[in-house]
Amino acid sequence: MPRGTIKATVLIETLPAAFQMEEIMYQIRQHSSGLNCGRWDYIFSTIKKLRNKPENILPNQDQVTMKSPFMEAYVRKLINTCHRRGVHATGGMAAQIPINNNSKANDAAMEKVRQDKIKEMKNRHDGIWIALPALASICNDVFADMGTPNQLYYTPEISVGTADLLNTRILGSKVAIEGIRINLNIGLQYMEAWLRGFGYVPITNLMKDADIAEVSRCQFYQWVCYDVLLDNINESVKAELTTKILKEEVAKLVAQSPIGDDNKFELSAKYLLPKIRGEKFSDFLTTLLYDEIIELNEKSFDCSTL
Repeated sequence: MPRGTIKATVLIETLPAAFQMEEIMYQIRQHSSGLNCGRWDYIFSTIKKLRNKPENILPNQDQVTMKSPFMEAYVRKLINTCHRRGVHATGGMAAQIPINNNSKANDAAMEKVRQDKIKEMKNRHDGIWIALPALASICNDVFADMGTPNQLYYTPEISVGTADLLNTRILGSKVAIEGIRINLNIGLQYMEAWLRGFGYVPITNLMKDADIAEVSRCQFYQWVCYDVLLDNINESVKAELTTKILKEEVAKLVAQSPIGDDNKFELSAKYLLPKIRGEKFSDFLTTLLYDEIIELNEKSFDCSTL
């Protein structure tokens, strides 16, 4: 087989990699089919690398979008790097799960996918990545409108420097009590499923992997350590508050669990607790959980002891 027959796309999903796109492309030059934007892993990496800098605190997850300054800079640099090298720049993963029991909600969700992909196509991405085959027709229709197989002919002029890639200031952003609750709920759902052997987990009709749980718990480290003020209430993010809401979310999820007493929400809470109190920072949640899935552990954990 001739050298270079097999090619691969590299996911640029860490902050250091955003500074090393040229070097990455050079190292795999004969095997490269391009670079890909990985939204949530990239946000996780950004929080992790900048966690000790109060000027880089991120708000509630729903406000950290592809329009955020540091994300826009990263995307522009990736497209420019790829097109100058004659390889494809692919957009983030479409992770929406079809909502089969609600046609109105499903139509709205699919339209959101369509609009997101239209934006990526107009940004000069050459294609995108999808989580489910059901999204292929929507995404193919969008990129068919390019009129060409790709957009390699267009190399955007950019001026993206270090300050741009580190500019996490989002105008009008905030940290709200509901954001704390959402982060805890997502983190618990993913960790519980992971402990039962599932790497991809459907949460709020989106296919999630570990990156979303990592973002959820990393934000607490910043919020608690820097005493971030909550929106509309005279209170800041304290360990006591996050612990209280954790107990409430565990109780809610346990009560709703379709597998009854076999769920692992309380065990998940045991590992999540130190992370949401701003205590020792761990590089990866899954590393903490790993022993639980490779060892036979008969001990239970009582969430009332939190």
